[in-house]
Amino acid sequence: MIAPAGKLGIEIKVLAETQDSPAAEATTLVGDFTDFETVLTFAKSVDVITFDHEHVPLAILQQLEQQGISVQPSSRALAHAQNKLVMRKALEKMGAPSPIWKEVSTALELDQFINEHGPEVVVKTPIGGYDGKGVRVVSSSEQVSDWLADPMLASLGGSLLVEQKVSFKRELAQLCARNPNGDFASWPVVETRQKNGVCSEVLSPAPNISSEMSREAVKIARLISESLGVTGNLAVEMFETNQGELLVNELAMRPHNSGHFTIEGSATSQFEQHLRAVLNLPLGKTDPIRPVAVMANLLGVSNSQDLLANYDKVMSSFPEVNIHFYGKAPRLGRKLGHITVVGDDVETCLRTAEGARNQLNN
Repeated sequence: MIAPAGKLGIEIKVLAETQDSPAAEATTLVGDFTDFETVLTFAKSVDVITFDHEHVPLAILQQLEQQGISVQPSSRALAHAQNKLVMRKALEKMGAPSPIWKEVSTALELDQFINEHGPEVVVKTPIGGYDGKGVRVVSSSEQVSDWLADPMLASLGGSLLVEQKVSFKRELAQLCARNPNGDFASWPVVETRQKNGVCSEVLSPAPNISSEMSREAVKIARLISESLGVTGNLAVEMFETNQGELLVNELAMRPHNSGHFTIEGSATSQFEQHLRAVLNLPLGKTDPIRPVAVMANLLGVSNSQDLLANYDKVMSSFPEVNIHFYGKAPRLGRKLGHITVVGDDVETCLRTAEGARNQLNN
């Protein structure tokens, strides 16, 4: 968000965990985001607090709000991105389409769900899971016996979330934004392709998607955004089932990996839009710059290789690609950056993005 803040004439400040974080150029305070006094000191230096992840404790945000500090999105909304059980209960209440699910706290309850909806089901820890972490596909409660016995589970309410394993055609994501005035904007629904539980590519718009399904994806995202009072960006990750239905998988209330293509692919990037939204400014246009945009994540190939060795060669061989590095230390499987290609044909853009990524990885 640093670059679009400058474009908009907004002073942006960052509370970072380390001095050498990727946001170092805007870091004004280094400290622990789980410590209230640290967060309060930072909050007093800005007009609005927002986030690049969902893990700031709700109790801290609630205390800030009680002192009149603007927290966007609010702690009430963010609770649904922090806790998957809270999310499922809210989605059910508002009528958003979801897989069959249940809150379980014992092996017996889980095995009963497996007997009814198996042979395999998906079990998730309510808090803290992402990029495949905190998620297991199981056919018996024994496969999560360590979770059921974990003392930490009791501190999270003592429950796990179990869901029907959905038979799906592909995974989609609908990104949208809403400001406190209630203004709403959305980008094209995208297809997200996963490898080893981590997003590998994003295709915008989702290839061969019907106009009816595109409208339904926006309708679902708007329902969730308005029902939960979300401000800023909302990414709704969904399954397109083999029966042609959409089911909500997970939510994120921040700039999201599925929207990185918008930097080069849209009239207004998700990062600029998030700033506009949390500051209650008019939202920007979300029209595509070109018919197609493809984003390919750059994942760490080892704990030491930083992917920069072939940077100049890739720039020469693939002048049409846009390469973004995040300034993160290399680690196997870690998201270190992404590549975006825009054009007229999805297969051509995807082939170019994959070719550039393969050369960076070598």
